[in-house]
Amino acid sequence: MLDSNALRDREYPWMADDPAIYLNAASVGPMPRAAALVADEWTALRAQPHQSPFARMLEAAAVARRQFAALVGADADEIALMPNTTYGLNLAARALPLRPGTILTFDGEFPSCVYPFQALGARGITLDLIPRRDGLPDEDALVAAIEQRPDVVAVVVSWVQFATGFVADLARIGAACRARGVFFIVDGIQGCGVRPIDLHTVPVDLFASGAQKWQLGPWGTGFVYVRRELITALQPLDVGWACMKGSTDYTRLTDYAFDLFDDARRFEVVTLAYHDFAVANAGTALLLELGVDRVAAHLEALGTQVVEWAQARPDVRLVTPADPARRAGVLAFTGADIAGMAERLRARHVIHTVREGAIRLSPHAYTTRDELETVLRVLDG
Repeated sequence: MLDSNALRDREYPWMADDPAIYLNAASVGPMPRAAALVADEWTALRAQPHQSPFARMLEAAAVARRQFAALVGADADEIALMPNTTYGLNLAARALPLRPGTILTFDGEFPSCVYPFQALGARGITLDLIPRRDGLPDEDALVAAIEQRPDVVAVVVSWVQFATGFVADLARIGAACRARGVFFIVDGIQGCGVRPIDLHTVPVDLFASGAQKWQLGPWGTGFVYVRRELITALQPLDVGWACMKGSTDYTRLTDYAFDLFDDARRFEVVTLAYHDFAVANAGTALLLELGVDRVAAHLEALGTQVVEWAQARPDVRLVTPADPARRAGVLAFTGADIAGMAERLRARHVIHTVREGAIRLSPHAYTTRDELETVLRVLDG
């Protein structure tokens, strides 16, 4: 069992005195104290750059690749460091060898799963939205389209939906894609760090995530996983000095050898934000220490509290699936008095958000069952 009270004492001492109840990890995850200390340390080093040797910066990036890989069941050489999820999805849209045809996604997806792929019209590629069923992604319809339509060249979905919390069955969708030679691209940001995954056993081609939400890191840090067999098959459209093998030798930068890294670093175009990745490493290390499976079990229990509350209220409609296998940390519900409920939450310093007409609560490992009971009483008015 995950001890959320012990975690708060150690990493979130401000929660003992602050009146806020923080239920908004799906927007911004609060960095643990360990990460804040690293931020202070690296800020001081950045003020005196000569105190931070280049080898230490490279090591921060290497640790980030290793830890992100451990978080998703991949190898470090399959991980490229990115500033955010959207950058990784743009890499998929632009670098994959897509023939003219159709890319499929769910209606209701976060815009980063839509706009980069709508931009491919000049290449004869269109994006089709699979209509929702009862307000949720219609996975059956998506799989049927993959299996029946010869024009489908790629599929892009969120692992966990930002507004509904619906968890896609990546193994099922990926198997359908692999059987038809269709590329499978996943936006993983709303599940990465709070739901276990092994990308070596799930047929995903590219998986992008950012560290600023559930991974408890700073803005501007993220990664993309590229399936090993694809790494050298993809020709990056964005090219800079940092993705070349020669970038490791600062004494010979003008040899101009156009020789990309053979691993996923070939997609790291520019100088990395070493400071920020060092901070992100502390948040990822905490998740790995806690165990993603234990975090997931904790969130399942908290989610059940909200599900049972919503199902007992005739004036509330649960948006998030009740089935634990189909939800992660995002818990959404709507009803006749959503505006009033949201106002009561704000008045009692419950940090939440409203997305697509529903109240969204997103607890994390530091959230206690007692806190959530308090929030539900506030919602009851």
